Amino acid sequence: MTIELLAAAADVAPNQFGFLEAMEQGGPVAWFILTIMIIMSVGSFYILITKLFEQNKIMKQYRTEVAAKFWQAGSLKDGATKLEKNSAWRQVVDDALKAEDEHGKMTDKLEAHDWMHGSLQRSQDSINAKLAGGLPFLATVGATAPFVGLLGTVIGIYRALINIGIAGSASIDKVAGPVGEALIMTAIGLFVAVPAVFAYNWLQGRNRRIAEHLSAFSTDILANLSSNGAVRPAVKAAAAKPAGAPAAPKA
Repeated sequence: MTIELLAAAADVAPNQFGFLEAMEQGGPVAWFILTIMIIMSVGSFYILITKLFEQNKIMKQYRTEVAAKFWQAGSLKDGATKLEKNSAWRQVVDDALKAEDEHGKMTDKLEAHDWMHGSLQRSQDSINAKLAGGLPFLATVGATAPFVGLLGTVIGIYRALINIGIAGSASIDKVAGPVGEALIMTAIGLFVAVPAVFAYNWLQGRNRRIAEHLSAFSTDILANLSSNGAVRPAVKAAAAKPAGAPAAPKA
């Protein structure tokens, strides 16, 4: 008797309740929702990586070019040549020099300070807008991904209830697939949303620091132009002496 029961059990194929099986039971709707969340996740990480690279590049230019070389030049035009072309810092300097030149061509009286201040502000706004590009997508993903996953959850629970009604009993083999699909959709929605929210807040914080540097840089340039080059920020001290260099003799 025992041998016959074991043989019968061996002939029955075991139930499969894995990820692919749950998605296959969900049908086209489940695969469509999963595809949307994959696109959201890939887009979020792409924006995170590209924006992080862009921010690092701007901050590196500030340290190596603006803070170390630009203000050591004799004039703003000479300093502009020390900045990388098409960089945010070069754009601010070029816009300031252009505004100064355009003010001299105006026939109506207009305060040079107001004109150049407005021009520099427009330059900063355009740079900040470029840095903020892509962040609305992260905010959208962070806000909507849980609800997209919730849609898959609702559909999975609905299918489980249908299977219970058809079978007349809530046996595990009737509800495991739909319920598993529902739980998977919930987990994927959270997995997509949480990194997007963290990335959005982190990149926003870094953008604010860059905006502070841009604002200070624009103020220094405006002061330098208004004073005909007399006012400029303190230049960093010369590079430290190499190890082993003889010390200066004491007086």
